[in-house]
Amino acid sequence: MDETTPAQANVPLGKVTLQGLARELGLSTATISLALRDSPMVAEATRLKVQEAARARGYVANRGAAALRTARTNIVALGLHDIVNPSFTELLAAVEEALTAAGKTVLLGVSQEDVARQARTLGTLAEYRPDAFLVSPAASSTVDDLKALAATGIAVVQVTREIEGSGFDFAGSDDRTGVALGVAHLVALGHRRIGMLGGYGAISTGRKRLAGYKAGLAAAGIPFDPTLVMEGPGLREEGRRQLARLLALEEPPTAAVCFNDLSAFGALMGLSAAGLTPGKDFSLVGYDDIAEAKLWHPGLTSVHTFIAEYGRAAADLALKRIADPGRPMERVEMSPELVVRATTCPPVPVKRRPL
Repeated sequence: MDETTPAQANVPLGKVTLQGLARELGLSTATISLALRDSPMVAEATRLKVQEAARARGYVANRGAAALRTARTNIVALGLHDIVNPSFTELLAAVEEALTAAGKTVLLGVSQEDVARQARTLGTLAEYRPDAFLVSPAASSTVDDLKALAATGIAVVQVTREIEGSGFDFAGSDDRTGVALGVAHLVALGHRRIGMLGGYGAISTGRKRLAGYKAGLAAAGIPFDPTLVMEGPGLREEGRRQLARLLALEEPPTAAVCFNDLSAFGALMGLSAAGLTPGKDFSLVGYDDIAEAKLWHPGLTSVHTFIAEYGRAAADLALKRIADPGRPMERVEMSPELVVRATTCPPVPVKRRPL
């Protein structure tokens, strides 16, 4: 994304332009503009350096232009940590459709699970003065990251992921309940040794889904065994590797729940490589129930999380927050539903398969 907005192209800073000062200091025009507005999104040392350089060149703040920025732009910025996973393209489509119907334009930024990149991307989006931010925080994001956004006067809504206790609106799925549903299904089939593939503690979805896994085991009186949890990103290749590690245990499980459907797809490939048939030799439950889940052979049993619905709910929260910035914080959590297909069955003893 070009970091220079049309309005910035010829904005004078006394004797220099934003672009000239940016080139001289080795910074983006977005960073220069934020620093001149004393935004907390820019590190203090950088703000002081920019402001001192601007003063030295005779910069005088244009209060008339600043006043123009208080008007609504009908832009909503969407900051996602990933768009490769089809669940996020589904989320993006739902958010965009809902906001377009409300007369808003959506600008997208992607952090790729990098907090520093997230700060740069959201800082650039902030230059367009959106009326609201919808954010799915990158791994290891903190409350301060979101408060820096809110300090610019722009409404903030969290979607699918959250920073617990931040005080910002949230729309997503009840992940704890969702994974517990998957575990309960496996227990009802007779499984007692159940693994979990994917997820990690640096993201709220990882923490919640692990909590759901533990709660499902506890409800059935099954002790939690940490050796059956294979942490990692929710990717196909990771799911395949994690499944191989489960099968290499001295006492492999007979079933597993997965952090998401991509992990499950990788695990399905791993089962095939090990000569095992999902739904006959080993049971597997995915999470999200993206469209691809029912197209696999065998069809993947998964937990449907109502992605489009909570995407529309997030858009609605943003619109309500724009209209009434002082309204009480609101949470919308969709209740997931188990969709049983063909990858689960009663337990069959699994022989160890060394790596």
